[in-house]
Amino acid sequence: MDALRPVGRTLLRDRAYETLRDAIVRGDLAPGSVVRDSEVAERLGLSRAPVREALARLGDEGLVETKPQSYTRVTRLVSRVVRDAASVVRVMHELAARTAVPLLGPEGIRAMREANERFAAAVRTADVDAALRADDALHDVLVGASGNHALAATVERYTPLIRRVERHLFGDAGTCVSAVLHTRLIDACEAGDTEEAVRVTTEIWRALEGLADEATEPTTEATGLGARAGELGFGASTN
Repeated sequence: MDALRPVGRTLLRDRAYETLRDAIVRGDLAPGSVVRDSEVAERLGLSRAPVREALARLGDEGLVETKPQSYTRVTRLVSRVVRDAASVVRVMHELAARTAVPLLGPEGIRAMREANERFAAAVRTADVDAALRADDALHDVLVGASGNHALAATVERYTPLIRRVERHLFGDAGTCVSAVLHTRLIDACEAGDTEEAVRVTTEIWRALEGLADEATEPTTEATGLGARAGELGFGASTN
């Protein structure tokens, strides 16, 4: 229940969206959990309107599913959906690398190396939150340097689907992208070798596509996995 806290009155729809998205990605709202907009609104200190808008956006992004007049619930981890998202994100990061490498300066390289150091440290201590934040920070350098807003928006939209799988499987073989691959990517960027940077980027994100086949979950209802939602104040009733 502490995972969701009241938000301010500005940008209410976006704040509700970010709070719910992060709770889903972290697993605080487990796959299959039924989400009531009234209870979310009460927990966040909002009216139901921005929460409904946030849930609609999450539905468009594949994180929740709605049956009209029946339920809204967190989607399960489905291999095909994850694979499709990972493929799109891979292509976007390849484009980011191709565009950004000629534009990167020393500050960008430094930021990537520092992010990779945080990533490696987090993996060693099995700190999934820190590892994923560092991974995002590293790749965001290239996305930002590309200057392509459509690219950035696409990455932002589909990455949460992949992050759910990474969190779900964290600690298993092949879960986290190797810091060694990151180092190869950074070295290529520093050398101005665009083609090598793109090749390594492809290798990194294809590894994540491979996680998709491990993502499928059983189709039990909102007990078990869904039971944690009750601890967060989201009951198994309808909207």
